[in-house]
Amino acid sequence: MKRYLNQIILLTGSVVVLFSSCIKEQSTVVFNGGTAPVLTSTATDSISLPASDTTATAVTFSWTNPNYSFSNGTSSLNVNYYLEIDTLGANFTSPLMAQIGITSQLSTTFTVAQLNGVLTNTMQLDTSVAHQIQVRVESYLSPLTSGSANAAALYSNTLNYTVTPYATPPAVAPPPNDSLYIVGSAVLADNWANPIPAGDVTSETFTEISPTKYQITVALVGGQEYKLISQNNGSWTYQWSVATKDTEPTGGAFIFNGANCIAPTASGTYTIVVNFQTGTFTVTLQ
Repeated sequence: MKRYLNQIILLTGSVVVLFSSCIKEQSTVVFNGGTAPVLTSTATDSISLPASDTTATAVTFSWTNPNYSFSNGTSSLNVNYYLEIDTLGANFTSPLMAQIGITSQLSTTFTVAQLNGVLTNTMQLDTSVAHQIQVRVESYLSPLTSGSANAAALYSNTLNYTVTPYATPPAVAPPPNDSLYIVGSAVLADNWANPIPAGDVTSETFTEISPTKYQITVALVGGQEYKLISQNNGSWTYQWSVATKDTEPTGGAFIFNGANCIAPTASGTYTIVVNFQTGTFTVTLQ
C-alpha cells in the first residue's frame, strides 16, 4: 500500500511540474513603448558655413534616450538613430532628404565641410542661396535577424535653420562652353553624327538648369548607345559617359571621356538629368 501511495505522490508531482512548464511557455513579453527623443543643438536660428574654414565645427546635435522598455524590464536590444535633414515644408518626405545613420550614440557633430556636403551632394541644394531646412531624429530598435524591418520608430521634435551652402569643385568638370548635347544610336538609329543634323539639334540639346546641372527629355531607342558632347562642330574633345561600356541604363556615375552609355531596354521618352557637381546622372521614363 505504501508503494502505491509513493507512486501516486510522484505522479502528482510530475503533473504539477508539467503544468508549471506550460504556464511559463505561454507567458509573453509585452512591449511597453518608449519616449520620443528630445533633440537639441548648438545652433539657434541659422548654421554658418564659412568656405574659408571648412574644418571648423558647424553644429552638434544631441538627443535624449528613448528608453524603450518591455514588461520584463528595460530593452537590451540595440537602439539606433537616423538624423534626418529636409527642406522646410517637405515634412521629411522629399526624395532628396538626407538620412544619416547613427549607431547607439546620443549626439553627432558636423564640420563645415561635412554639413555642406550633405546639403549640396545629398540634398542637391543650390549654392550661394539661403535655404530653410528642418532637422529631426528617428530612433528605432534594430531587428534581431538580418533582413527584418526596424521596429518601434519614435520621432523627435523638429528644429529649423537657415543655411547657405557654398560651392565646391564639381566631381566632374562641366562643359566649358555651357552647352551639352546627346548623340548616338540611342537617339536616332545609327546616328553618331557630329555636327548634329540641323533638324535634330533642338531635340538633342540639354537645358542648362545651373552651371553644373543639365536636363533633357528625349526619345531613346531601347538598348542602343549614346554619349554626351559639348561641341556640335565635329570635335569629340569634350565628351562624357560611363566608365564601363553599356552599364547604368537608368543612371549612376559618369566620367569625362569614358565608354558608351546604354539606353534602357524599352524604347520610350526619357528625362536625363546630368549633375556635374556630384558626378551622377539619372534616366527616368516619362
